[in-house]
Amino acid sequence: MKGPLHGDTCPVCGKPPQAQPMLDGVLHRCRHCGFAWTAATTESGESSARLYTAEYFDSGGYRDYFRHTAQWRYEARRRLRWLLSATRPATLLEAGAAGGFFLEAARAAGIVVRGVETSETCARYAKDHLGLTIWHGTFETAPLDDPVEAVCAFHVLEHVDDPREFLITARSALIPGGWLAIEVPNIASAAARRQGRSWPCLQPEYHHWHFDRQTLETLLTTCGFRTEAIGTVLPHHYTRPRHLLRPAAASTLVTNWAACGPFRSTHPRLGDYVRVLARRPVRRRWP
Repeated sequence: MKGPLHGDTCPVCGKPPQAQPMLDGVLHRCRHCGFAWTAATTESGESSARLYTAEYFDSGGYRDYFRHTAQWRYEARRRLRWLLSATRPATLLEAGAAGGFFLEAARAAGIVVRGVETSETCARYAKDHLGLTIWHGTFETAPLDDPVEAVCAFHVLEHVDDPREFLITARSALIPGGWLAIEVPNIASAAARRQGRSWPCLQPEYHHWHFDRQTLETLLTTCGFRTEAIGTVLPHHYTRPRHLLRPAAASTLVTNWAACGPFRSTHPRLGDYVRVLARRPVRRRWP
């Protein structure tokens, strides 16, 4: 895959990062802006897309992915509700569509949808089982000739080879005034600080980039977006209610409420996931 710092500069602030180690050297961070990346990210030039084979969705990043379709549909409906709270797009493109469950929910809401997915296994499932229009390949190389009103990418940006290239591609795929919905793990969450290298969202073998609210918003701004809403959510925001009664989930719920406030599923900064709604400005000078 590509190296973590193109031209030896930080992707967020553009300065030589003067890298500082984090989490016993598992991560490095930019001394200037705090942006973090996985230290083991190599300079081999091989694309990270090679990681997302059938094995990844069976025993890797998502264990037994296709056995948990009810969970993915629940998450999809929650994310769609969040998007529709700000905009009602007629057309939508999802980058990293996985099995297609968010696109399925958006289509049911009357939106014309299409997606891009690097995993052949997931792209085939979305086409054959859900009847979706999916392009198999990387988002940056997909044929995106018809601009859409919304681009969505949930837990994708941390995986890509170059986050700036990804976001510039997303901007090009949008009509002027179009919306971008992004969600990524939050390296500054209460759980990440508490659990360190044991934090479940760390996943250095798959996650190359590690954002917090500030670094994600800065990157979006420098890539030509205007932030409309930003915050964080806790894991139980996406947990089906009856599963909250399970001992492990209940224990995590209590611990997170102790850090973020009782009965909260969202928090301005301390939740496990940062989510942002941003727009491509209607008029703006930009390279």
